[in-house]
Amino acid sequence: CAQARAIENECYVAIAGSVGNLPNVHNMDIQFAQSMVFTPCDFAFPANGIKAEATPNTEMILIADVDIDLLRELNEFGSVRNLKDRRKDVFELKKR
Repeated sequence: CAQARAIENECYVAIAGSVGNLPNVHNMDIQFAQSMVFTPCDFAFPANGIKAEATPNTEMILIADVDIDLLRELNEFGSVRNLKDRRKDVFELKKR
């Protein structure tokens, strides 16, 4: 789901999973997950849409450098034009 949002909205998406033991939490004794940073899928980005990924089920810090200017370039000249096709009468983004 998160990778699809990165493609649809032409943005970076980071997901962070909970890994390890939570012994005092009922039905959540052991956590399994993988953290990742997803990118849009276009020529300037990784072919698989993954900027960085952590080792699955391992406690670690994931660091990834993302280029905001590359997103601006994608929005103007990219081959995937999802934002240009968005129906503004149905869906609108506003800065608060």
